[in-house]
Amino acid sequence: MVQVCLNGRRSGADGAAVPLSPGELARSAAEAVAAGATEIHVHPRTPCGRDSLSPRVVEETIDVLRRRVRVPLGVTTGAWAAPDPAVRLARVSRWSVLPDFVSVNWHEPGAEDVAGHFLTMGVGVEAGIWSGTDGAARFAASPLGPAVLRVLAEVTDPDPATAEDSARALLVGIGDAFGRPVLLHGEEGGTWPVLRLAGRLGLATRIGLEDTLFLPDGERAPSNAELVAAALALRDDAGPARRR
Repeated sequence: MVQVCLNGRRSGADGAAVPLSPGELARSAAEAVAAGATEIHVHPRTPCGRDSLSPRVVEETIDVLRRRVRVPLGVTTGAWAAPDPAVRLARVSRWSVLPDFVSVNWHEPGAEDVAGHFLTMGVGVEAGIWSGTDGAARFAASPLGPAVLRVLAEVTDPDPATAEDSARALLVGIGDAFGRPVLLHGEEGGTWPVLRLAGRLGLATRIGLEDTLFLPDGERAPSNAELVAAALALRDDAGPARRR
């Protein structure tokens, strides 16, 4: 499985290829799915480009995307959009149009309350476990662990020389993850080394302009679709190996 992460916290300063408005996101999503992406992860934005968890912004984004694509659609619940845990929970609790899954970063205050709300609503939860945080330890102690859709293992090391080692250390820290599937991905300079590792280990992964602006050869990526195509080519070349 290759999920496409359409925009993340990028802005217009990162180039015209980054989709921001609902229409741009829908068009980019459709192109990425045509290129082989099997899921979508998106950060809904206000008209001025800020990440938002407000019902109006999130619901419009979901509606527009679902008119263009028919694959599972996931939305971030990152604390940067609403740092106060009570405010964050209140905002997501007012969503009347629900995504197929949400990403909840386990190291963030209030993560279990947000995850518990969505699980009660029948929405899948990706448990985001970031390297360099206490997310793995918190998740290991969580009663919600067995109920999540998957673990989203996020390698925050941007150095291509060390990102693979950081990824392996993160996987060790996560352990058996309550038997839940693991999606492994990197960011910036670590994106492609970690994606190759995910291919060798037979793990799901993701790719998109949220994680990197560049193709494996260092050229600027013209679109999410081009990144998806490159990721699938690399995974085909690597082939899965038995995870040890």
